[in-house]
Amino acid sequence: MAFLKPNQIAEAVIEAGAQKAKMPLVTMLVLGFLGGAFISFGFLVDIRVIGNLPPEWGSLANLLGGAVFPVGLMLIVLAGGELITGNMMSLPLALYSRRITFGDVAKNWFFITISNFAGALFIAYFFGHVVGLTETGYFLDKTVAIAQAKVEDPFGKAFVSAIGCNWLVCLAVWISFGAQDVGGKILGIWFPIMSFVAIGFQHIVANMFVIPAAIFAGAVTWTEYFQNFVPVFLGNVVGGALFVGFAYFVTYQKRNVQTSVLKKAS
Repeated sequence: MAFLKPNQIAEAVIEAGAQKAKMPLVTMLVLGFLGGAFISFGFLVDIRVIGNLPPEWGSLANLLGGAVFPVGLMLIVLAGGELITGNMMSLPLALYSRRITFGDVAKNWFFITISNFAGALFIAYFFGHVVGLTETGYFLDKTVAIAQAKVEDPFGKAFVSAIGCNWLVCLAVWISFGAQDVGGKILGIWFPIMSFVAIGFQHIVANMFVIPAAIFAGAVTWTEYFQNFVPVFLGNVVGGALFVGFAYFVTYQKRNVQTSVLKKAS
């Protein structure tokens, strides 16, 4: 399998971040909707796989759920979609490299977050609630248990959990940039995403699906959800923009930016 070296991945991610910042609004909204829907499909498969497994299976159920969840990011990367958690890495890298402005980052994050939420809400309502895939028997119990565990986390715990989540998610995106074929991208995505799901970290877009699914079932309130939204969003920002984006910028690109600035000054 052909692959890029880490310094080459950094260049590719910076270019991708710069291109994402220039996307027309309609493109952002459509791809963002798809991104939210695709992650929700992954979570829906997870619930349908593990929902009626016996308690004696213990953490093996988490592994099985984690094994199918990555289909969401695979669809985004290979079929096309925009995900706010991945953009929390790629756009800051372009910002650090002085390719885009903070306003560009804020605009992209705002519209991708809104459209991710719309896509996730669509899957939660129509497939989870109307079709009943998250509201029958063991599957309802599992959906509610997952959602309640997330909203019951205090601010600090949810924030730190979200850092770990997006550290792994952005590494999955990072590795997918390095792979030069479909098989390599799938493998690069699968292991980090499986890991974050098996661990139980908090992901802002995954929560956009599972918590509203529990809300539609009458088990959680919107107030509880929005209290969870803030720390998870902020933690995901730190995990992506700092622990992946800034770490690799300092390692591979900072000297290039400094050299470019000096040349312009002279």
